[in-house]
Amino acid sequence: MTAALFSRGKGRRAVTAACAVSLGLVVLSACDKPTPLATVTVGSNTVTTEASNGCYGDGKDLSSKKFKDCLSAKPEKTIKVTSGDKVRIGVDPEIAKSSWGLIANNPVMAEASKETYRSFDSDTLFARQNPQTGQTTLEKKVTITVAELGKSSRGVKGIWRFTLERDS
Repeated sequence: MTAALFSRGKGRRAVTAACAVSLGLVVLSACDKPTPLATVTVGSNTVTTEASNGCYGDGKDLSSKKFKDCLSAKPEKTIKVTSGDKVRIGVDPEIAKSSWGLIANNPVMAEASKETYRSFDSDTLFARQNPQTGQTTLEKKVTITVAELGKSSRGVKGIWRFTLERDS
């Protein structure tokens, strides 16, 4: 009699475990694959983000519509910057392998980078030049965009966006 009860309990546990594993697989299959990360560091403060929803092509170029949508999406992460600070941008090796660029108010990098880490002067990132007068002013807030470059000269595989706020 004891053996029969023991076997029944063992069977229930096996069925329960099988159900738990199946449920776990269903939940995992519904999750999006994480995208590579981009990081901004100012002093000892760091913010890291994945590409916004739909803004990573997983090795393929984004469509021009998706690219425009991603550029107009509001950045999820903000970091404060004091004038004269160095702003350090880091990207996953996967992004660096295909090369990347940084855009603020103006193009910041003369050419794409295959490095995982670059430093920029904060005043350069906040500078906005008036096209009519040529006068440069410093903005209070700027959105920076890290773009993983695609296979074609105009293609972009992914977009990561951050807001930098000047701390007076």
